[in-house]
Amino acid sequence: MNKYILDEVVQHFINEHLNKDVNKIALSKPVFDHINNSELANQITAKKKSAHKLPTWFHTNYIYYPALLSIEQCSSEPTAIYKSGLVKGSGLIDLTAGFGVDSFFFSKKADKVISCEINEELAEINAYNAKLLRADNIKVLNTDGIAYLEDCEQVFDTIYIDPARRNQNNKVFMLKDCSPDVVQHHALLLAKGNRIIIKTAPLLDIIAGLNELKNVSEIHILSVKNECKELLWVLDKNADSSAIKITCATLNDQGTKYFSFNLHEQQTTVEYADIHVNGYLYEPDVALLKSGAFNLIGLKYGLNKLHAQSHLYFSEEAKPDFAGRIFKIEKILKVNELKKEKDLQGNVIVRNFPDKAESLAKKYKIKPHQTQFLIFTQDTEGYKVIDAKIIQHY
Repeated sequence: MNKYILDEVVQHFINEHLNKDVNKIALSKPVFDHINNSELANQITAKKKSAHKLPTWFHTNYIYYPALLSIEQCSSEPTAIYKSGLVKGSGLIDLTAGFGVDSFFFSKKADKVISCEINEELAEINAYNAKLLRADNIKVLNTDGIAYLEDCEQVFDTIYIDPARRNQNNKVFMLKDCSPDVVQHHALLLAKGNRIIIKTAPLLDIIAGLNELKNVSEIHILSVKNECKELLWVLDKNADSSAIKITCATLNDQGTKYFSFNLHEQQTTVEYADIHVNGYLYEPDVALLKSGAFNLIGLKYGLNKLHAQSHLYFSEEAKPDFAGRIFKIEKILKVNELKKEKDLQGNVIVRNFPDKAESLAKKYKIKPHQTQFLIFTQDTEGYKVIDAKIIQHY
C-alpha cells in the first residue's frame, strides 16, 4: 500500500482524470515522485468502476483502491446489503474478506466483525478503508480464515465465506473445486458457527450444491437488472432438509422483488396458455429461471405457460408484482406470415425457437424499436411471432 497515493494533490489528480485515457497516463512520464504511473492508472480505473458498483466507496474521499481484479470480483453494494439481512447474532467472521465490501455491510448488522484476508496488502487496504468509513467494529486480520477458525476457541453467530473457483475456465464446477474447500471443512464450519453463509457463482447447479452440502436451510438467488450475480447457501445447525427455502431476489432500481418457495414445491403441474391479442406476456427474471421452478412460476403468479420449454407465461391481466418483464400483446403471427408484413419494427427476442435473433432481424428486415418487441417462440400449437409492447422492464 503506497501511502503517497493518499496525498491531497494525488487524490485531486485521480478525481480530475476519471474520464481520461488511463493507458496514456500509464505510458506517460511519471507525474509524481514515489508513485509510478501504473499505480495511478489503477486507482483511476478502480475508482471509476466503483461509481455504480460501490457508490459508498466512490463518494468517500481518500479511499484507497486495490488491484483492479479485486474490484471486479467483490460484491456490489446491493448484493452486500442483501447478504447483511441474512446475518444472525452479534458476532460474525468473514473468512474471505477481499476488498471488504461484505464485511462493511455486515458491520451494520453485527456488533463485532472479524475480517480475514490472506493477502497482506489487501488486508492493509481493508483496515485503512474500514477506519475511513467509520466501521470501527471491524477487526481486519491478515491471515488465512480457515486456519484462524481452526485455532480459535470462539463460536460465532454467523460465518461468511466466499470460496474462489480454482479453475476459472471450467464452466461446470463443484464446491469441492473451490478454495477454501467448504465441503472438506464442512464439519469445522458447523462446529464454529451457528449460521454459515456461503457465496458461490450462479453457475453452480443447485442440486449439485445440495448434494455436496448438509444442513442447508435456505438458498438465495440474487440478480441485478436481470443478471444473475450470486447464489447464497445458508446453513443452520438445526436445519430441516425437508423444508429448504429458495428465495429469488431481483435487485433493480425500482426496488427488490421476491419469489420464494420450498424446494419440495417444485414438482407441480401447470396449465398451458391459449394466448390472444390484448392479453399479457410474461418473461421471468433470470433469478427465477435459475431456480428451475418453471411450473411453479405460473402457479404462484396465476399465469399459464406457453409451452413446456418456452418459459414464457400468459395472463389476461397485467400483474405488476411479477418479477420480470411484461408485454401487452398487440398481434400474433405465424412465421410464414412475416414476409407479407411491411416495415416490421421491434426488438427481437428468441425463446424456444430454432434461430438466432440477429439472423431473424436480418432475414425479415426488422428495424429496432424502443418499446416494441417481436418475440419468436413456441406455444402448444407451434411456432409463433408475438408482436407486443413492453409495459414493465426488469
